[in-house]
Amino acid sequence: MAEGLLNYFNQQINSPGGGGGSSPSFIPARVYDIVLDETHPRFDEVGQWNGIGTIFYQTIDAMTNASSSENKAKPALANLKNYPLTNEVVYLFALPTPESQTSGQDNTLYYLNPANIWNSQHHNALPNILLTPDGQQPDYEETEAGVVRRVTDGSTEIELGETFVEKTNINPLLPFEGDVIHEGRWGNSIRFGSTVNGKTNWSETGENGDPITIIRNGEDPNNGDEGWVPVVENINSDLSSIWMTSTQQTLLEAASSLNNSYSTPPDTLDQYAGSQIIINSDRVVLNSKTDHIMLSSAKSVSLSALESINIDTKEHIIDANNIKLGSKDATEPLMLGDKTVDLLGNILDELSSVMGQLSGLVSLPPGAPFVPLNAQAIQSQIKLNLYKNQLRTLLSKQNKTV
Repeated sequence: MAEGLLNYFNQQINSPGGGGGSSPSFIPARVYDIVLDETHPRFDEVGQWNGIGTIFYQTIDAMTNASSSENKAKPALANLKNYPLTNEVVYLFALPTPESQTSGQDNTLYYLNPANIWNSQHHNALPNILLTPDGQQPDYEETEAGVVRRVTDGSTEIELGETFVEKTNINPLLPFEGDVIHEGRWGNSIRFGSTVNGKTNWSETGENGDPITIIRNGEDPNNGDEGWVPVVENINSDLSSIWMTSTQQTLLEAASSLNNSYSTPPDTLDQYAGSQIIINSDRVVLNSKTDHIMLSSAKSVSLSALESINIDTKEHIIDANNIKLGSKDATEPLMLGDKTVDLLGNILDELSSVMGQLSGLVSLPPGAPFVPLNAQAIQSQIKLNLYKNQLRTLLSKQNKTV
């Protein structure tokens, strides 16, 4: 099956109008090695760090399992790095070297991004059939459009590099009219899309053509193992995502919907239709290395959590005209610490004076003391002095109010 695909591919390249001929401008080649860091044994040979991305290749029509170590090419694009995997196919073309203008040296070969052999964002490897294990043959299936690769048994026999492991559950994104989509190899993507009424989960509101941008890292683990079937982003089950909307209404499920502090709560996350930015993941971290984190809102800043909201800092300042604790309907005012202590101190002073007078009372006959009352007054006076000395311990050393 793969041999037939190779023959078809070569016929298309070398046929009239197919970009071929005796001296084609573009040469298809299969990658068998690539320099990505300083640990590669040929790092120095390709120019060290200036040679990152250099591939070693075998022309696609070379029906042999031998590879020439002299066949190498450089990436053509410096700002867009989409380096090929082992066994992927690239197009080669010649351009002058930096030295050719002065020394007359020959041109050097450059390569474009990998050819879209299988129409897969995960990989497009086309291994040499002389090196392809027999067990891999069932992965290639015939359709009306030609040969396609559909791995249904989890097999990953293709050599793709040292660390790249083929996964059979990485699905491409389903495109809609006008979309510009950039996809990585592992379920990470950016979609510059729009409202498409009746076709997407974000198109219940707005008009066709209203813009939306979706950044996704990791697709829904429940998409299944048929990695060739296109999928659409799911804001709730994709691993991490950022949605930037204009008029769309999303189906975001809030981790916590508590809003009892509001008299009139904001629209829920799945009800709001308009311009907003949504970040959704298992954990979200905002960290400022040297300056402030500033949250500003024309209305309110809502903090809602199923367990707790913890604030740890050296100093905590709340400046507001009306602060309510415990409930939005709270009516009981807080007592002012210093003034409360001063007032209680004055009361205790007066009581202590009374106790002093009572402790000296005498009864009839003249000069006979009120023994029980005198004793109690003396004890009360001692206790009142102790209570007064403890008043200042009631004041918080951390929390202040005005």
